[in-house]
Amino acid sequence: MRKIFVVGIGTGNPEHVTIQAVNALNRADVLFIPDKGEKKSELAELRREICDRFVTNPHCRRVEFEMPLRAECSDSYRKSVDDWHAAIAEIYERLIREEVGENGAGAFLIWGDPSLYDSALRILERVSTSGNVAFEQEVIPGITAIQALAAGHRMALNRIGDPFLVTTGRRLAENGLPENADTAVVLLDGQQAFRSVADKDAMIYWGAYLGTPDEILVSGRLGDVESEIVRLREEARHRHGWIMDTYLLRKPKR
Repeated sequence: MRKIFVVGIGTGNPEHVTIQAVNALNRADVLFIPDKGEKKSELAELRREICDRFVTNPHCRRVEFEMPLRAECSDSYRKSVDDWHAAIAEIYERLIREEVGENGAGAFLIWGDPSLYDSALRILERVSTSGNVAFEQEVIPGITAIQALAAGHRMALNRIGDPFLVTTGRRLAENGLPENADTAVVLLDGQQAFRSVADKDAMIYWGAYLGTPDEILVSGRLGDVESEIVRLREEARHRHGWIMDTYLLRKPKR
């Protein structure tokens, strides 16, 4: 039976790649590298760099594929994501069926960790459920943006004995800071929802391009630094053509 490795590669630093990940990549016959367009060409280039640096299996080859964009015009966010995942699932199915031999192995290189706000595992489940191609999976964890953010700011994610919430910018904008946690880590915030937070005494620890030479870190009282973050974020996005950022919000001690 075909085998598919789903390999977390960290947040942009090749040294984030674990020994377990290196071993999995070298067990694969084919490595799948997504192309997300010219603006995000650096993301594909990092995957190529990882392969150049760590893959020593002479029989391993690379297959690059174009990643479809998610439609932004749908009235339903969940519907637009579902349609997008369906389109990617068709591509995954074709790649597995055509590029991986009956007893061969393929690997998808996943930014961060496959289990945290990444859809590869859900999409592969769609492919498996369709019954058109049979395969087994092995998931290799990777360093997440959350870990890289905490390391960059040299901080613990939680206060002693307290929980913390992991959420999205969309949810933060809808619900504000959680009632049941003093700390929230926010991912996938293209709209900079931290500006809508009413408590400007909250502390924010923000980071972009975490773990890379282009890393940017800002921390401070939200009311004091939010304008600076907006400015730095826009300048960086314009300079690179893309941006990946995340942040931690912490309520002030009362």
